[in-house]
This record gives sequence, C-alpha cells and structure tokens, in this order.
Amino acid sequence: MSDDNAGGWFPGGSRETTQLDLTSGQPVPPPRDTGLSGPAPQVAHDTVQVDRSVFDSERVPSPAIATGDRTPDPHADTGSVDVSGVRLRTVEHHLDAILSAVPQPEPIELAVLDAQGLLCAELVTSQRSLPAFDQAGLDGYAVRAADVATATVEQPTDLAVVGDVEAGRAERLSITPGTAVRVAVGAMLPTGADVVVPAAWTDQGAARVQVYAALAAGSYVRRVGDDVAHGDTAVQIGTPIGPAQISLLAAVGRERVAVRPRPRISVLCAGEELVDIGTAPAPGQVVDVNSYALAAAARDAGAEAYRAGILPNDRRRMVELIEGQTLRSDVVLIAGTFATGGPDVLQEALAELGGLAFTQVAMHPGPVHAFGKLGPNDVPVICVPGEPVAALVAFEVFVRPAIRLMLGKRQLFRRTVQAVAGQRLLSPLGYRQYLHGQVMRHPDGGYVVEPIGDGDQAVLARMARANCLIVVDEDVTEVAAGGLVTVMPMLLGG
Repeated sequence: MSDDNAGGWFPGGSRETTQLDLTSGQPVPPPRDTGLSGPAPQVAHDTVQVDRSVFDSERVPSPAIATGDRTPDPHADTGSVDVSGVRLRTVEHHLDAILSAVPQPEPIELAVLDAQGLLCAELVTSQRSLPAFDQAGLDGYAVRAADVATATVEQPTDLAVVGDVEAGRAERLSITPGTAVRVAVGAMLPTGADVVVPAAWTDQGAARVQVYAALAAGSYVRRVGDDVAHGDTAVQIGTPIGPAQISLLAAVGRERVAVRPRPRISVLCAGEELVDIGTAPAPGQVVDVNSYALAAAARDAGAEAYRAGILPNDRRRMVELIEGQTLRSDVVLIAGTFATGGPDVLQEALAELGGLAFTQVAMHPGPVHAFGKLGPNDVPVICVPGEPVAALVAFEVFVRPAIRLMLGKRQLFRRTVQAVAGQRLLSPLGYRQYLHGQVMRHPDGGYVVEPIGDGDQAVLARMARANCLIVVDEDVTEVAAGGLVTVMPMLLGG
C-alpha cells in the first residue's frame, strides 16, 4: 500500500492540502458553503490535492508503491538485473562503462575570446599590477583628506582648483594644502592627493570648489596592485572562462590561454526508412530528426558537434563512413533501431570495425543500447535507440555526462529536485522510467510536476513542451497523485 493511503503521510493522518490548478500553477479557491447537505463537489480533472506540509517538512515521504525486496544480494551481479527471466544491464553500469572509456582531450591554446565557456587548463599569473598606477575611482576632485576633515553641508570646505586630469593623460599633477584637482574616473591620481571627493558631494566649481562632506584617506582611490599584484594568480586551473575571466585575462595581457577543448562529437543515424530533411517522405518513410536533435543536444552540452547524417544502407559504405568519423571525432554517436534477431546491416558494419557490445539496459523508453571502442584510435562509439524521444532520453542519461566529463566539468549531471506528482504515474517493474513532464513552482513552496502524455506515447510535439524528465526507479510500479518523485529540470545549457 502506498504511504499516501489510509492515514496520510504523517502521524494522526492530518493532511493540510491545497487544490492546485495545474494549468496556471495557482491555488484553486475552496468551494463556497451553499448550505446544502450531501457530499462535497468533486475536484475537477485539472486539479490535484497537494499536501502543503511536505514543502516545509524535513521528512521526505515515500512517493511510491515499492515491489519486491530491495535488500542487495551479495552473490548477485551488481551490473545487471533480472526482469522476467531477461538479464538487463543497470543504468549505472552502462553509464560507468561509458564514463570510464571516454578520452580526456589534451589542453589546447586558444585566443581568449574563443575560450569562452571552456575550463582554464593553466595557472595564469599576472606579469603586471592592476591598476598599474594610483587612479581615481570615480569622477570628482582629488584632495588631501586633512583639508576636508571638517567639511559639512552647513560649513563646506572651500578649495582652489589647480588642474584637470582626464583618463589616459600621462602627465602627473600634484596638489598642495588647500588645493584640489578635478579628475575623471580612471585618471592618474595627483601627487599629494589621498582621497577623491565625488562630484555630487561638491558644488562642482571650476576655479574653486566647495566640498560638503569629510572623507577618510583612501576613499574612492584605486592604489597600485589593489586588484591584482604582480605575480598574483589571475585565473586558476579548472575555472570556467566567462566574460569576467576574459576581462581579467585581457587586463593582465594574455591574448591566448590554455583550455580544455570542446570534445568533437559526430552524430550518425541508421535506418532504411530515413530521409533527409529536404526530402518529402514517401509512404513508410520518416524524416531523420535524430541527427539534428542529438547534434543540438551535444552542442548544448558544450561539445563541438558534427552532423554526419544518415548512414547508407550498404555495409561497405557504412563501414567507410563510420571509420572516417572515428578519425575526426573524440566520440561517435549513432542512433538507430537495432535488430534483436536476424541480420542487421549496422551491426555487421560495426562488427567489421571491431564490434560493439549490444545490450538491454533496464530503462524505459529505449532499452537497447550499445557501446565500445572502434577504429585505429579506439574511439568510443555510443549507440542509442532510434525512436526520437528515446534517443534524447538516452543522450541525457549517458552522453551528456560523458561530454561534461571530457570538458573537465565537476558537475556531470543535471541537478534534480523533488516534486509532487500531479497525477498517478505507472511504471514497468524492473525498468527505470523517464517521463517528459512540466514542472512548476507551488505557491506554498516546492514543485509540482505533471507528465505530458502517457509513458507509451512518444510524441515529438509533447516532448517539445516538456521542461523536465520525471525519473521513476526500477522497483516502483506506481506513484500515487500527491506523492514525491525525482525531477530533472531540462534547462538549456544547464
């Protein structure tokens, strides 16, 4: 029995709930008391009873009806599970095999602007001080702090303006007691000055200036090396290079920097039914969407993706094309529908190149996968299911983490959150199910998630509306409405 049934999630069976309109994410007002007897009106189909206490409780309730004993068998093969007499490889075991085999590309040197989005692969130290000279921190007047120590709005300090310094002027002026120099932000600080009074705190006079506030020495002044001193570390190894890092690299005089390169991913698709995007499909044919979708997903993950397109339905040409991609790529990604019995041209071509281990992985959709190393350079080749929804799910689970590992990222996987299921979810026993869904914030905090379509309905338009994957574990066959599930938000570049 689910923890959601009979008595609720917490002792005593008390459940404070809110009806949530899943189309808007807003609470549904409670029904008005009409004074009529009888049962309360039924909740509409697009609302769900959400336990609000789950959002501020440290206790995470069980969301699902678990089947079977989860006690590990010390004699079992930890890399596979038995489902209805069929031995399936676990998701973790297949992922580990891929992650342990993908290469670690050697660092390359790029122009700093081309390094954006990559990880720094060298310790960058500054060969100059920043700033290189004492300078004004804003537009105003450079003065001696002692001269304005008693300045107030009621009794301003009057000083003679003896000069004007713009940014970029090489000549250095000096001041004496009772004088000031007008300065622009970034301008060289005059000798003798130890504070810059903001122009807004003066009458902005030209020949003489009245200062309305006292400032401590050093205010609005940038001293030599305040930002970075000579020999200081500017960018650490492993730092993601973004606009701020590019700014700093340029400031310390670095035109080029060593980075972890983007892995090169070649995307191929196999299937006699496939035609290219510019061809009107005949009866029985479908447009190749996987090579576009997977290449886009690889680029979003940070790879340099090359769409090699549809594999020819000829073993010799197929071998040549795959072998050619192994010579230009760090990883080759192939999507296709793989025969479980009888001849398969793709499997024959792969066998000629060294062969891949085809296996069934305990996941849904798309359990049939393959992985191995091919070609003279032992390039990893990953085969994912050819059904478009299953292909992108497989990419998220197996390929995206591999790309991030090759990039040197510390966070290989998308962050997950716990969300309340907006409706009952069913999942096949023994398979980890990934459902596309829409996750939204609940007004009381936390998240609510709704699946898009049924798990068996793999429709591109529905997938395009999704903003997350709902993950249901292998030993869970049912998640009650209102139970908690793991959700993987699908943010671009996330």
